[in-house]
This record gives sequence, structure tokens and C-alpha cells, in this order.
Amino acid sequence: MKFFLKLFPLFIFIISCTESEKNIEQYSIETLMSNNRSSGGYFSKDADKLIYSSDKSGIFNIYEVDLSANEETQLTDSKEESFFVRGYSPNTGEVIYSADKGGNENSHIYLIREGKSIDITPGENTKASFVGWTKDELGMYFISNSRDPRFFDLYKIDIVTLNSEMVFKNDSGYNLNSISNNDNYLVLSLNISRSEQKLFLYDLKSNQQVEISNQAANFSGQNFDKNDENYFYTTNYDSEFYYLMSYNLKNGERSIEYKTNWDVAFSYLSKNNSYRVIAVNEDAQNKLTIKNMSDQSDLNLIGFDNMNINSVGFSEDEKLLRVSAGSPNSPGDIYTYELSTNKLNKITSNLNSNVNPDDLVNAEVIRYESFDGLEIPAILYKPHTANKKNKVPALVWVHGGPGGQSRVGYRALIQYLVNHGYAILAVNNRGSSGYGKTFYSLDDLNHGEDDLQDCVWGKKWLQDQDYINPDKIGIIGGSYGGFMTMAAMTFEPEEFKVGVNIYGVTNWIRTLRSIPAFWEATRKSLYKEMGDPYSKDSLRLYDISPLFHAKNIKNPIMVLQGANDPRVLQIESDEMVQEARNAGAYVEYVLFEDAGHGFVKKEQQIEGNQKILTFLDNYLK
Repeated sequence: MKFFLKLFPLFIFIISCTESEKNIEQYSIETLMSNNRSSGGYFSKDADKLIYSSDKSGIFNIYEVDLSANEETQLTDSKEESFFVRGYSPNTGEVIYSADKGGNENSHIYLIREGKSIDITPGENTKASFVGWTKDELGMYFISNSRDPRFFDLYKIDIVTLNSEMVFKNDSGYNLNSISNNDNYLVLSLNISRSEQKLFLYDLKSNQQVEISNQAANFSGQNFDKNDENYFYTTNYDSEFYYLMSYNLKNGERSIEYKTNWDVAFSYLSKNNSYRVIAVNEDAQNKLTIKNMSDQSDLNLIGFDNMNINSVGFSEDEKLLRVSAGSPNSPGDIYTYELSTNKLNKITSNLNSNVNPDDLVNAEVIRYESFDGLEIPAILYKPHTANKKNKVPALVWVHGGPGGQSRVGYRALIQYLVNHGYAILAVNNRGSSGYGKTFYSLDDLNHGEDDLQDCVWGKKWLQDQDYINPDKIGIIGGSYGGFMTMAAMTFEPEEFKVGVNIYGVTNWIRTLRSIPAFWEATRKSLYKEMGDPYSKDSLRLYDISPLFHAKNIKNPIMVLQGANDPRVLQIESDEMVQEARNAGAYVEYVLFEDAGHGFVKKEQQIEGNQKILTFLDNYLK
């Protein structure tokens, strides 16, 4: 249950920092929320236009940039739902995007034709996702659970007539990883457990499949090369970390393509095999390399000093790059980059011009020992004003998951709180991804126990810092992090002065029994990790569920929830709030009627962030 709460920057008072002799402006939520977010960034077939999504209107809409004239046009004007662009049709030049209803995650695919949006994957309870284009570019592939809500079948739709046909019927809970360029092969994965996936090559002509994954390990499909001679995938077989492998379709030979001491997060070849992109998850941030395949040299992109490049995309002729890059103290932007001239063009300007990024803070990766001596990585955000003479309150921030990772990058809520005088330690407790498969497995069937102690010992580390007020430390998190927050407030009630639970699980038995039907492919592996709620595991799940131990809560808590959340149902928060209040605890409850698992609209973010800060100012600071 990944945590997707993303919020933004603000405007107000001047604080004097006596040690640094630097004036730091403190921003209001409205000013910070006038920062924007953007996603996508796709070239048209002739690379004269680029299309992306932005929430500059208050919710995600679609914008098109004429690259020769450097002029932008807003293509959609949605007021209710966020529109996320998926690209252009290479045949017709029409725009494809996805959208759900009120955060229910039942996303559909839409085509903009003659100025009107057409739902090309209709169905009240249907969830569909764009996959790619056929070799002749006349058809589009998508997956949909319209036939059976548990499984995603593969379909092909004629982009002109909009007639669709099923290409692959999925009755085994496969995930689709890739389609070959010649339309002949699929790569399918099957989740066995959190530590094992199987990877298969499926021949659409013969209906035969061959297993690529020849060992019990984690496998993740990447892509085919241009001529479909080799398939590339990552695995952590005989290694703590994922590395890149190739599989030859003719003879089945496997070769190591790239290996390092961190996870290879993803890798792909450009359309003509001219370049290979490799992203490595190095200590909670992507380190991205672009290799020129002709001589294996690395491309050096100029103009991105002090920024982290998160992703890139190539134009059809491979002369232009779309680059998405950012930093912890500024929201990321989209750029175009001309490879022959190193010409850089900034497409978006997501940071409000009234916000000085120097007033916001950078992230520092630190490590501390937990109760059993295990080294725990964490990311520290320290207010500019914090020093020995001006000790500040602090929060332990817990990421979503299970199995997520707090990463170095811009988070508006974190910057908002730090700008208002709170230090934040984003803990990557045992069970977090990115630090090797041993570390990742340490919380299996142990959630809410040793991983909770990692958070408690993060608090102890904060107490030892001379710029932290040791008596004013709280805990905050969303989704799985919300569960950890409530676990801390119920099972370690003396440790944290306040807790902020953002759509967190509080009753694991109900949550695991009510996960969305479209999670069927991961249900068994999730049960192996957390416990089967229909077995004797339910006894342990009861024991770690904060709802049943609300009588232990002593300190103030705040709960935020979306009414349309399909992952953590509203009733989870309703009951937790009521039980905590029955036990005499002070509880603030914020419910958004038109939100899901994450608050997408700026008005929701403004209200939610502002109320979080007010709560902390009243009960922690």
C-alpha cells in the first residue's frame, strides 16, 4: 500500500537564524501549494511537440508544448478528476490519457478525438492500463479486468475504428511485463512470495511458454531489444541486490549485463538500440546512467548540477531527450535536451517564483543503530533555524508499504513542516526496499514489532541531537506508515507525544480480507508476508492491529482519510477514531469525501497540510 500523499509550498514571516545569520522566510500553505507537480512528458512522432500532465489548474490536466515555437496549450480542463497523459497515438497523433473516479483506482483509458474525450475501456468496475502500440502502430495494447475483476487480460484496439479484441486471456494471476516489438511474444510474471517471482516467455502464435526464471529468486522484466533477439530482466539470484541480465530467445543463454552494489531499479534500450538507460537505487535515490551502445561510453548531460535525474525518454529519431529532474528542496521539472548540441530547454516551472529554494532544506542520509544493533538508514530534514540555543520539535516519518522506501527528493508536506520549525527523520525501517533482500525480509510476519522498534530507536537518535527538544517528538506516516503510527501510539504509548495517521491500516484482518479484487495477482504473496487472515495467522494479525488496543492510547492523535479509498477502507479510520475517543484520547479526524488512497486535489492538500501543522503546533510544539 504505497503512500502517495504529495503536497506543496507557501508565504509568510521572517525568522532570524542567529547562528547562520541568515533570514529564512516562512511560507504559508497557499504559497507552497502554488508549486506545481508534473508527470509524463512524451514526444510526438516527429518530435515537434511534447505532452505532459500538470496540476497547475488545481488538479492534473493535460498540456501540449509546441517545441519549435515554445508555446504551450492546455488541452483539457477537468475540475473533478485528474488526467494523466500516456502519450500520442503514433498513427493519428491523438492523445491517450488515463483517469479514475474520485480516487477509486478504477482507471480507464481515454482518447482525445476532435476535441472530445472518448472512454475506450468502459465498464463501471473496470480497471484498465495502457501497455503500448502494435508494430504497425495501427493498434494499441491495454490490459483490463472487465472479464473478471481479479485478472487482467490483454487486449488490442484498432485506434481508428476503436474495435477491440482479446489477445491473451489471463486466468492464472499473471502480470504482464512486456510485449515484443514484433507482436509475437509476451513476458509474464507470477508472484510466488515477496522473495520469489517467476518470469515466462509466452509465444502468442504457438501458445507455448518457456520459463526465464531458472532459480528461486526475485525477477523483474525490463524490455526486448530492437530485433527481439534478447530479453532483459533484473534479478537478485545469488546476490543481495538486483542486477541486469539478458536472455537469448533462440538458445536460452543468459548473461550478466550490469551489476553493482545497489539495486538496478530499471533499465531499457532506446527504440533503435542506440542507448541504454540504467537507473540504480543508490542509498534512497536514483543514479541514472545513459550508455551509448556503439562504444559503451556514458552520456554526460550538462546543466543538471545539484539535481537528481529521475527519468528520461527519447524522441523517435533519438535526437532529443525528455528529462525529469529535481532536488529535495525544489519540485522536479520536465526538460528537453538536444543530444547533438547539449541544448537544454526547461518545459515546466513548478517552483513558485515567490519561494526561494534556499529557504527550504536539503536531505541528509544518516544511519543509526536499532535495539538489536542493526544499522537503520534514514533521511534527515533539519530546519535552518535548529541549533543548540534553538532546540526544535521533531517527527519520525514512516513510509508506506509494506516494503516501501523513503527516498531523497521533494515532498511538500515535509518541506512545509520543516519550514515551520519541525525536524523530520524519515526512517527506512527493516523491511524497507533498496537495502538488499536480507534487510527487505527482516519484517516478514513480524510487522508492528521489530520494525516498530526501529522507529522508536529513530526517536532515540533524534533525542541525542543537540538541536532537538527531546521531550517534543511525534510520529507521522501514511498507509503502512499510518499503521506504524497507530502501532506506536497503542503499543509504545509513552514514546511519542503525538501521532498523525494518514489513511493507515488499523485492522489487518479486515484489510487483508477486503483488498481490491484487482490485487489478486499479489494476494498470496501478501498473505505470506503479512499472514493469512483466514488462518490461525489471524490471531497475530489481531494482536498487531491498533484498533483492538485503542485503550492504550494516551497522547493526541490526528487521522486523515479519503472516503473512496479502495485499499484502506474509510471504516478503518472511522472505527479507530471512535475507539480512541471512547478510551479518552484526544482525536482530530479529517475526512475527504472525494479522495482515495492519496489526496490529489490541491484544495485537499491545502486543507490537510494546514490542519496537520495546526495540530502539531497545538499539541507538540
